[in-house]
Amino acid sequence: MSGPLGDMGSLLKQAQLMQRELDKVKEDLASRQVEGTAGGRAVVISLTCSREVISVEVSDELAQDGNKATIQEMVLVALRDAMAQVESISAEEMGKVTGGLNLPGLM
Repeated sequence: MSGPLGDMGSLLKQAQLMQRELDKVKEDLASRQVEGTAGGRAVVISLTCSREVISVEVSDELAQDGNKATIQEMVLVALRDAMAQVESISAEEMGKVTGGLNLPGLM
C-alpha cells in the first residue's frame, strides 16, 4: 500500500514489534539479579533488575557492633549501589531495543 495509510500501517507494525521486544527485555530484567554492597560486603542487598528486593544481608561483625546509625548508613549505600547497577543494566538493555531513544514510561 502506498500513501499515508500505508506508511501508518508500517509504523504501527514497527511499534508493535518494538513493544514485543520491550516486553521480552522487561521479562529478562525481572529474572536478572544484582548485588549492592557497602563496607567491604558488610552489607549486601540483592535486587532483581525489575527493582524487587530479594535479600538484605548484614555481616555478623557489623550486627555485633550494634551501631544502629552505621548499619542504617551501610544499608542505604548498598541499596544505592544496587539501584545504580539496575539503572545501568536497564538503560543498556532498553537502548538495544529503542536504538537509544529516550522513550518515557518504558521502565
